[in-house]
Amino acid sequence: MTQMNAVGWFDIYANDLPRAVAFYETVLDLTLEDMGDPTGETEMKSFPTDMANYGAGGAITKSPHAKPGVGGTTIYFSVADCAVNEGRVTKAGGLIVRPKFSIGDFGWITLCMDTEGNLIGFNSMQ
Repeated sequence: MTQMNAVGWFDIYANDLPRAVAFYETVLDLTLEDMGDPTGETEMKSFPTDMANYGAGGAITKSPHAKPGVGGTTIYFSVADCAVNEGRVTKAGGLIVRPKFSIGDFGWITLCMDTEGNLIGFNSMQ
């Protein structure tokens, strides 16, 4: 049996889906994609994902079953230079929690709060 990665998918919860989508599209400089929900209970927009590549796919999600907020899991987005993404955060309506800092051999991290109150991070090797 092939060893699987620990994370296969993630949801970042939002109260205001269009606001959250605008934040992530601005900060990450990408376009989220429409994603259907067969149950009809959840609204979702997915990050561009190729499930054959390394890493996990995920979506911004509005659901009656979960809410956004600090204190749970933190998602770290892999980026070229987290200072670049950090520079977009406040313009997109988010907050810088901890500016770019070194994590030694593992590169650099910036911690931010998105428009929905979720703590997120950016990780880069420069």
